[in-house]
Amino acid sequence: MTGGAERSGRRGDEHAPVTPGWSCGSCGEDWPCATRRSRLLEEYGDRATLSIYLGSCLAAATQDLHGSSKTSLQDRFIGWLPRGPRSS
Repeated sequence: MTGGAERSGRRGDEHAPVTPGWSCGSCGEDWPCATRRSRLLEEYGDRATLSIYLGSCLAAATQDLHGSSKTSLQDRFIGWLPRGPRSS
């Protein structure tokens, strides 16, 4: 297993990534699936910290999924994050 994904002590309903294909171990969708995205937002609360975690996952997935478009991987891993209001 590479980079940002961890396997230790995970339950089957945690929607953890299965590498090297980066699919969800629970539902089989591309990871992070809709369920995991929702849970990540709840778990992290802080967009900046979640971005760092997902960036590490993106880096690992880029190595594993070298045939995929970098733009599509960026959209998949971090493009869905809600944007906060910009400060002036």
